[in-house]
Amino acid sequence: MKERVKQLFFVLLGLVLTAVGLHLLGIHQLTFGGTAGLATVLTYLTPWSWAVLFFLVNLPFFLMSVKELGKWFTFSSFMSITAISIIGDSLTLLPKIEMMPWLVAIISGLLIGAGVTFVLNNGSSLGGIHILALYIDHRWGVNRGWTIFISDLLIVLSAAFLVGWNFALLSVVTIFLASAIIGRYKKSPIKADAAAADYQTVVGSGSDLNTPAK
Repeated sequence: MKERVKQLFFVLLGLVLTAVGLHLLGIHQLTFGGTAGLATVLTYLTPWSWAVLFFLVNLPFFLMSVKELGKWFTFSSFMSITAISIIGDSLTLLPKIEMMPWLVAIISGLLIGAGVTFVLNNGSSLGGIHILALYIDHRWGVNRGWTIFISDLLIVLSAAFLVGWNFALLSVVTIFLASAIIGRYKKSPIKADAAAADYQTVVGSGSDLNTPAK
């Protein structure tokens, strides 16, 4: 019970840090990757709203998560996405903070990197690309930071063709910093449970699971 409360605290802390980083990017017209960035790109190409696109883009990843990473991990990730949406909306009520775009890119990268690390290392995720990164890391030992960086880079480059290159290049700085932190301070939040034939979330001792469950 005590360990679960500790996990919850660090997940919430991670959500707040990530939400602040994303909020700073948004008010300075910078962007990020992941399914949120992909949904933003698709709003320029379809008549659908961002909320609808965000749900549709995340749906395949949640189906993957239920099958491969476990029901509890999937539920936890869904709750994290809901929570960060509420936190993000609350931050819009605060006064706007003006900073140089390059400084915003650096600060946001550090905040998002630390925040996502707390979330991933304590049995949850922010859906989408993070679920894919955890699955690839668990199955084949590919560093999750690289998976997230490459995916986010492709999304931001796609956005650059629609909204311009100047802010897109600064966004790449944010993604690089965040991905570097996520990859450097990773530990596996999932383990195989042979008896249940399912994956369960766990607070690891710092070691990585780089081989698939048998």
